[in-house]
Amino acid sequence: MPQDGLVFDIVAGESTGDDCLLLIREISYRDPVAAFAPWSNQPFATLLHSAAEAGGRGRWSIIAIDPFRIIEARGGSVTVDGHAVAGDPFTVLERQLKAHRLSLPSDLPVPFAGGAVGFLGYELGQVLERLPARHGDDTGLPDMAFGLYDTVIVFDELERRGWILSSGFPEQSPVGRRIRAARRLHSFADLLEAAPAVLPPPSPATAVWWPEIERDDYCRRVEQVLEYIRAGDIFQANFTGRFLADRPAGLSVLDLYRRLLALSPAPFAACLSLPGGGGLASASPERFIRLHTDGRMETRPIKGTRPRGATAEEDDALARELEHSIKDRAENLMITDLLRNDIGRVARIGSVKVPVLCGVERFASVHHLVSVIEGRLKPGLGPVDLLRATFPGGSITGAPKIRAMEIVDELEVSRRGAYCGSVAWIGFDGAMDSSIVIRTLTVTPDRIIAQAGGGIVADSDPGREHDEMMVKIRPLLRALDGG
Repeated sequence: MPQDGLVFDIVAGESTGDDCLLLIREISYRDPVAAFAPWSNQPFATLLHSAAEAGGRGRWSIIAIDPFRIIEARGGSVTVDGHAVAGDPFTVLERQLKAHRLSLPSDLPVPFAGGAVGFLGYELGQVLERLPARHGDDTGLPDMAFGLYDTVIVFDELERRGWILSSGFPEQSPVGRRIRAARRLHSFADLLEAAPAVLPPPSPATAVWWPEIERDDYCRRVEQVLEYIRAGDIFQANFTGRFLADRPAGLSVLDLYRRLLALSPAPFAACLSLPGGGGLASASPERFIRLHTDGRMETRPIKGTRPRGATAEEDDALARELEHSIKDRAENLMITDLLRNDIGRVARIGSVKVPVLCGVERFASVHHLVSVIEGRLKPGLGPVDLLRATFPGGSITGAPKIRAMEIVDELEVSRRGAYCGSVAWIGFDGAMDSSIVIRTLTVTPDRIIAQAGGGIVADSDPGREHDEMMVKIRPLLRALDGG
């Protein structure tokens, strides 16, 4: 086990046009939530938390605080550190990442050593596809928010190890970067040493939830989706509904996240704090896109859901029922095909494969059908090109994507905001990993929003679709003892 402060490496390579400076200190493993707690109320403090193992995907937890640059998009305008800049949100994000390139050694023990961390809201897809949006914002949160982080803390949940990594950005000279990197690394180590090892239970908090649309209205709108399917407009659309609650006085985003985590641990969980007291508490089970520096990419769409059983026998029976469900397999197959096409827009010819089709995976409260699509990015393209080609994820839009998004906008009664968008990290080296923002509570200064839904296909039954939505949303509601 490392002794904090004694293991200190300097990684530096020959100049190749990219500065390779990175300072690394191995630290003792500790609970990432407790380590994050002292900073959790700071704006743009983010915990990306592998809170459950899932086939090797629940491994890395990342603490990102005190960004040196902030990129936000709201209502068609983009700001960097509060100043308006030219360009769409994706272009501005790409520009900032390219200004801070970092080449990393192949034997680095972690996948992320600093870069952009934040979220893209669902409505950014309307920017990419030039689609109209008829719903106003009722959250006050940005459409996109990313910080650029020069110093990060990374924990390996599998091997129970930890590191602080510091690159010295935004300084550009080698001497300036080395000085800043060392100062920031020591500062983070001192702050981390003072963090509690264990947190007390979250403060008591309850709330009364109310549905934005009642069951009968939900079913009627699902029937309208089915009419579009029968008319040949689409094959599938992901329809969702919201529950709302007044935010209990004094309830922090972290306390809400901890409550959700206890009910629904997930491999792509996240806690994000935003200016004004808002944020996200996410227990997402779904990877959106992962990109390696060598161009390998992977997406894992989820379509098809059953609850967990009360006994082992019932649990196995529900899993088998899902595995052999014609309706759920058709739903998953359509989205797998859509994502093959999305990835194919930026993939090397012949590289797109589907190694897993409709595999059953078990999570804390549900079974899911999950497929895996892989490919290799074309030379000269990067993570933001991949996001442009695939965002928002096909599993939460429908097929064909653009027409499904138009129908979703017509029939849902509010903006999705961060929900059905993506929480992501994008490394200064060009690597990326991201989740689909589902099983997530959106926090505003005065309200908590829970949202869930499902894919509607030709043989969907509106009542059963509402039941499936309730299975997915119930752990969110229980986080405030309201479900």
